[in-house]
Amino acid sequence: MKSIVSGFFVAFSLYSAIPVPQVNWEKKTMRWALSFLPLVGLTVGAAEWLWFMFCTHFGASVVLYAILAALLPLVISGGIHLDGLCDTCDALCSFGDREKRLMILKDSHVGAFGPLWLMAFLMAEAACFAQIYETPTFLPVMLIGFAVARTLGAMKIVTMQCAKDTGLAHLFAENSDKKAVAVTLRVEFFVYGIILGASLLASRGIGTMPVICVVLVLVLTWYLLHKRMCMRIFGGNTGDLAGFFISTTELLCIAAAAFGGLIG
Repeated sequence: MKSIVSGFFVAFSLYSAIPVPQVNWEKKTMRWALSFLPLVGLTVGAAEWLWFMFCTHFGASVVLYAILAALLPLVISGGIHLDGLCDTCDALCSFGDREKRLMILKDSHVGAFGPLWLMAFLMAEAACFAQIYETPTFLPVMLIGFAVARTLGAMKIVTMQCAKDTGLAHLFAENSDKKAVAVTLRVEFFVYGIILGASLLASRGIGTMPVICVVLVLVLTWYLLHKRMCMRIFGGNTGDLAGFFISTTELLCIAAAAFGGLIG
């Protein structure tokens, strides 16, 4: 039980900006840490729901809602996944060989392309949030998407080989109980799918089933494409690549909720 509680604190101390008691990072405290990464996503989703309810209750403008909704994940997570997004975009846009790209991921300095793609990412998120505010039919897709993205991101860390023997991904992979954590994450993914399906069916009826299936196919397809990219270009997974995946999967779910509401 102590290792489970310690894992919770390790996960929230690294992957969120929420103050929690600090524990030493070692095998026994990190064993279950990745199992709790999706809970950070649930926290973001809960904050997004509260912000949406606040804005709809008081009649806030679309611009106010959308911009602050796009910033909420950054505030709660501390920007760790967006850092991975920036570094990965710099590496991909360098068009160098594998070693050069891995060096770019390791470099603490940001390049020219990272900030450009970060701005594009945040603008795309804000635009999708604005559409969700106007047509919130598939709001649950966005809310659950933050947890789903982190569930699959954590799954990559415990199931994929690492591109290098240093960095956060390697540290967590080596100190995790990989089989047990992988099973836990699969259960969490299934539970989030059930919650999403039940919430949409209860509020919108059977007509939402095609959208649920489309979202599932999109997310799993991106999971496989990202895995292929990691192996082909980088030779494995890294913390930055996992952060890139989590950020882009979040955007994919937000966009699905936005366009689902627009079309439906």
